[in-house]
Amino acid sequence: MTQVGAPVRRARFAVTVVFLVHGLVAAGWVARIPQIKDELSLSAGSLGVALLGAPVGVVLAVRFASVCVARWGSRAVTLAAGTAAAASLLPVAFAFNLGSLTVALLLMGASLGLMDVAMNAQGVAVERRYGRPIMSALHGVYSVGTLIAALIGSLAAHRGVPVALHLTVVAVVFGAVLWTWGRGLLGREADELPEPAGDPLGKPARSNRWTMLMLGVIGLCSFVGEGAMADWSAVYLKEDLDVGPGAAGLGYVGCALAMTLGRFAGDRVVARFGAVPVVRAGSIVAAAGLGAGLAAGHPAAAVAGFTLFGLGVAVVAPVTFSAAGNLPGVPAAVGISRVTALGYCGLLGGPPIIGFIAEGVGLGWALMVPVALAALMAVLSPAASAARA
Repeated sequence: MTQVGAPVRRARFAVTVVFLVHGLVAAGWVARIPQIKDELSLSAGSLGVALLGAPVGVVLAVRFASVCVARWGSRAVTLAAGTAAAASLLPVAFAFNLGSLTVALLLMGASLGLMDVAMNAQGVAVERRYGRPIMSALHGVYSVGTLIAALIGSLAAHRGVPVALHLTVVAVVFGAVLWTWGRGLLGREADELPEPAGDPLGKPARSNRWTMLMLGVIGLCSFVGEGAMADWSAVYLKEDLDVGPGAAGLGYVGCALAMTLGRFAGDRVVARFGAVPVVRAGSIVAAAGLGAGLAAGHPAAAVAGFTLFGLGVAVVAPVTFSAAGNLPGVPAAVGISRVTALGYCGLLGGPPIIGFIAEGVGLGWALMVPVALAALMAVLSPAASAARA
C-alpha cells in the first residue's frame, strides 16, 4: 500500500476544510431568504430575478477560472476566492433594494464558482498523491456544510437574530475557519498536467475535446436532476399527490440525505469497482427509482423515488470532476472549468424548463425529464474512465 506523507495528509485535511467552507457559504444565507424578502419588500417575481444573480455569477466565473489557476495556482485561487466568498455574505446582509441584492448575489456566485473550480483542481491534485479516490468524500463534506449552515440560519431566524448581524458573524467565522485550517493546500507544483505532454495554456488535444464534452453533458444531466429535486419535488408531492405542507419536503430531504451518505461511501465503491461501472449503475438506479416512483402515483413511492435518485447520482459529480481533472495533457483546472460551466447551465436552466413542460403535460410527466437524462448518463458513462480508481 502506498505510504502517504505528512504534507499530503495535511493537504487532504485542508482541502476537506475548503469544501466544508464552500458549503457553509453557499447555504449560509438561504434560511434567511424570507426575512430578506420582507425587509426589502420584494414580490415573488422580483425575488426570483435577484436569485438568478448567483447562478449567473457562477457560470460567468467558471469561464475564467482555468486562466486564474494557470497563472496563480489552485492553492492561491482557492484561498482568495474562498475569502471573497465568505466576504460576499456582507453585501447580501446589507442589501437595501432589488438591484443591490442582485449584484450581491452575482458577486457571491462568481466567487463561489471560481472557488469551486480551484478547490476541485486542488482535490484532484491531492487525490493523485493520496493514491486512492477521495473526491466523493470531499463532495460529501460540502453537503454537510450546506446542512450545518441551513441549521444555523434556521436557528438564527427562530431566535429573531437580525439578518445583518447573523450574516456578518458567519462571514467572519467562515473566513477564519478557511484561513486557520485551509492553508495546508498543495503548492503550484501540484497543478502539473496528468501527463507531460499538453498545452500549458489549456488547449486540450483534439482526442480529449470529445471526452470533455461528454463529461460536461453528464454533469449537465446530473445538475438538471438535482435542481429538479430541490425545486419541484415538494411541489409535486403537495399539488399532485395531495401531501400536507409539513410532509411535502420529505422528497427533497430523502434525496439530499441519500446523496450525502452516498458520497461518503462513494470513494470505497469507486476504488473497488471502478468509475465507469459505478456511474453506469448509479445512473440506472436513479432513472429506474425515480421513474417507478413517479409512475406509482403514491406519496410513499414518490419519496422513495426521489431518495433513490439522490443515491444514484451521488457519485456522478465527484467522479466527473475527477475524470475531467485527470485527462492526459489537460490541466486539471481547464478540464474541470469546462465541465463545470456546462453542468451549471443545467442547474440554471433545468428547473425553469421543467416548469415550462409541466404547464403543458403536468408536473408528473415533466419530472420524467430527469429520468431520461439519468438514462443518458448511463450511456455516456465510459467518458468517466479517466477518474482515479
